[in-house]
Amino acid sequence: MASLTHAAPPRRWRGEGPRALLWLSPWLVGVAVFFVYPLLSTVYFSFHRYDMYSLEFVGLDNYRYLLHDPRVATSARNTLWLVLVMVPATVLFSLALAQLVTRIKAGAGLFRTIFYLPSLVPVTAGTIMFVYLMNPANGPWNQFLALFGITGPDWFGDPAWSKPSLTLLGMWGCGQAMVIFMAALLDVPRHLYEAAAIDGAGPWRQFRSITLPTIAPVLMFSLVTSVISALQYFSQAMIASRVASGATDSAGTAFAPGYPDESLLTLPQWLFQAGFRDYAMGYACVLALLLFAASMIFTLILLRQFRRAEEDS
Repeated sequence: MASLTHAAPPRRWRGEGPRALLWLSPWLVGVAVFFVYPLLSTVYFSFHRYDMYSLEFVGLDNYRYLLHDPRVATSARNTLWLVLVMVPATVLFSLALAQLVTRIKAGAGLFRTIFYLPSLVPVTAGTIMFVYLMNPANGPWNQFLALFGITGPDWFGDPAWSKPSLTLLGMWGCGQAMVIFMAALLDVPRHLYEAAAIDGAGPWRQFRSITLPTIAPVLMFSLVTSVISALQYFSQAMIASRVASGATDSAGTAFAPGYPDESLLTLPQWLFQAGFRDYAMGYACVLALLLFAASMIFTLILLRQFRRAEEDS
């Protein structure tokens, strides 16, 4: 009669669990310390009035204030604009540059260097330089446009042009994304293009049917990381606002982010203002949770669309 009990696992398998946990322990400790604990602390402080000195439980008051804070609506619109306009423009421009560089035969290394160099410029220096280059009074960019009879706008001083100016700044510094796309494009099998050309497929058909499906994972990675970066957009907008406005912090005054007319006010800037200028750390935690939720939602939407595209292909 056969025994109903399961056979004991081989002895060499018995120590795999503890050994796996041992190898995973640095990662598990890092996630617990730098992700789980800060996230739980943020949720905890979001239910309190906390000014770095005193802690008072206020329930859902911070969340109710979020719904009536006009700065949240303004900063959310600006951040959403960056996600929907700046991210696609930057990614497409990076892909176009990568396509151009991979097709150039003479001087390809020189062009790669030229296109990549702006990404090595520090954020602060690059933003300040860009604001001065696009200065409406004496900036070289408007002087160049004047040669063709075009009157350049007040790039960082006009609310209608401030976010497009930041988009140009992002496109100027897209060298790292270009290198990633370039590596992906060079991995596309050449024989697929040769077979498609024999069948009469033109450049656009080859790009749509061969290039895009092959580099789709890299394209998705670039989109997800760019969206997360846009949701965390802080330094460039803050520096551009400060330099363009000419404002300086002095005794009894403080620079209010968002110049001009709060057109460059993003959610991370308002979070910084609420937490470290107004000392409303509890409310700042609510804004941080809002950014975290937005990042998760956009990431899930992109991944879902990517899976659908894979299934359809």
